[in-house]
Amino acid sequence: MSNISIIIPERSADIGNFRVGRLLPFRKKRMVGPFAFIDHMGPAIMTEDENLDVPPHPHIGLSTLTFLFEGSIMHKDSIGTEIEINSGAVNWMTAGKGVVHSERTPKHLRGKSKKLHGLQIWIALPKELEQIPPTFHHIEADKLPKWDEDGLQFKLIAGKAFGKQSPVPVYSDLFFIEIKSTKKQTVNCGKDLFGESGMYILEGSVHNEGNTYQPKQILIAKESKLCSFEIGSNSTIYIFGGTPFPEKRFINWNFVSSDKKLIDKARTDWKNQSFPKVPGEIDFTPFPE
Repeated sequence: MSNISIIIPERSADIGNFRVGRLLPFRKKRMVGPFAFIDHMGPAIMTEDENLDVPPHPHIGLSTLTFLFEGSIMHKDSIGTEIEINSGAVNWMTAGKGVVHSERTPKHLRGKSKKLHGLQIWIALPKELEQIPPTFHHIEADKLPKWDEDGLQFKLIAGKAFGKQSPVPVYSDLFFIEIKSTKKQTVNCGKDLFGESGMYILEGSVHNEGNTYQPKQILIAKESKLCSFEIGSNSTIYIFGGTPFPEKRFINWNFVSSDKKLIDKARTDWKNQSFPKVPGEIDFTPFPE
């Protein structure tokens, strides 16, 4: 019997003036462990006149994880952070009771052709931490655990797995792992996983019990500890998941919470523009009616 329970395809969505492939949430699977939202950005080749411009917008009840394969994004937030993220690094912003941020093409890349490709991820906070003060952490690419094993290249982007721990300061039991291959071979990683798990195929292919799976889809495992598959040559995949929360999470626009009243309050506060401001920003993203 196959260990794959659900296959989630990318679906087109807009963020600001940029199109993405939405992976989570999905009608048949709203979350995988604490992972509540995943967007695949690009790959996009942008002309001299094209830029990423996502104006200030709010979040509550979650941490955002930005991980780029190519390109750069300038992050600015209401905590006072202003930092450029480049490929391989991690931006980890915890919204808690409320934060506002913008994401734009850096000034030094405007007026030039450029590429942008990466993942935008939301990870829900445990119920008891949903109202903590907002924080921001930037982790450079060379700080993430990397190792080679049986011809595979591993990178632990966030959480714990394979007896290692990422420096990204997560708040729950989770894992987010990159695996790259140069040749076709079998991967057995179930003993290192826990809770729920999903696999995103970025490039190449994965083969499992007579089926071949291609990029731009997530495969959800029935049982993470039975995670075994054949990875194709020159493939890149991301395995993610962790321990699910006992309480349901509600998602409304950019807000995630176990309490609908907190979402209602955040929606009203944003409409009234009573969230904290992002220094240097004058526009904002209206609440979609």
